[in-house]
Amino acid sequence: MDYEMRAEYADGISPRDPDARFEVWHMTRSGEPVALCGRDLDMAAVTQSADAWGTEAGRPLCHACGALYIHQVR
Repeated sequence: MDYEMRAEYADGISPRDPDARFEVWHMTRSGEPVALCGRDLDMAAVTQSADAWGTEAGRPLCHACGALYIHQVR
């Protein structure tokens, strides 16, 4: 199974807004808008490779997604 990191934005902010800033990264299955923790994310949200998990580029990360990801990739 392939995974990616998908951004979550502040309430009421769309990733399409020119000044959109994300609040936290979530882990998702590649191409899916639902995080491992169950949060629904915008399909237009910025994504990055799961390789960023555990690096500065992957912070801040949803703790629940991080824990679930560790158990799924072992």
